[in-house]
Amino acid sequence: MPAKTEEIEWPTLALLTATYAVWGIGTLVWGQSAILSLILTGLAIAQFSSLQHEALHDHPFRNPLLNEALVFPALAVFVPYRRFRTTHLQHHYDPALTDPYDDPESNFFIPEVWAQMSKPVQTLLRINNTLLGRVLVGPFISTYAFLFQEILLIRRGDAEVRMAWVLNLIGLAPVVLWLIWAGMPLWGYLVAVYLGVALLKIRTFLEHRAHEAFRARTVIIEDRGPLSLLFLNNNFHVVHHMHPAVPWYKIPGIYEARKAHYQRRNDGYVYTSYAEIIGRYLIRAKDPVPHPIWPVRHEGRD
Repeated sequence: MPAKTEEIEWPTLALLTATYAVWGIGTLVWGQSAILSLILTGLAIAQFSSLQHEALHDHPFRNPLLNEALVFPALAVFVPYRRFRTTHLQHHYDPALTDPYDDPESNFFIPEVWAQMSKPVQTLLRINNTLLGRVLVGPFISTYAFLFQEILLIRRGDAEVRMAWVLNLIGLAPVVLWLIWAGMPLWGYLVAVYLGVALLKIRTFLEHRAHEAFRARTVIIEDRGPLSLLFLNNNFHVVHHMHPAVPWYKIPGIYEARKAHYQRRNDGYVYTSYAEIIGRYLIRAKDPVPHPIWPVRHEGRD
């Protein structure tokens, strides 16, 4: 098993600093080029979200409050960091991966729920199961579903969820003040947020599949290009799930050292690159919307 990481992970700190810089530049150039502003700001928001993912897994420091402070500004607006942390760590319970009830990041529905949906909703969700659809409408669908559930939890009196949103509003305040000073309109910034989330949808599109063995539900994408950096090597996703304490910049080396082991572990759920995925699934669904092997067999196989 990989050794415990160092106390301070300098590459993560350096990348976070660079990400804040790109975000600041992106918002500042709105008056010169709205297109350039949207691209830079959207890229920075996607990179920042990947860095928040590192933070909730105790990177770059071992102190979770210090990590939270590093990524406290609510650049992505609609996802409170503490809610991201809670739901994502729940997602890391591998025996429940893809379970529509127990995996907060599952895109599947149980067949009974699917059968009760209206035809327009079913059509929208089928579109969302293509890569192009996931990028174009996925941010709206996931944000709507997330906010709907969050409102329900707050109305039921969930103090933890309420506090997470209070902290998110506090973290949003410096973002709004900066946008006012930089001259980027709120509507423009929300477009950039949508772009950032759309980029992240490329990563999450096929991270997990329905499979009776939970060890075989998590993908490997052997890509080392710009998207791999944007996603902080989470394309080697089975390595991350097996070793979440390992920082992003060590994941490819760990995979290369035991490639055959990880490919056996996930039963050959492997793609060579994001180009291959785009070619296969840009306008074709990889999975059905209703879970194809429901109920999920939680016990899996070794």
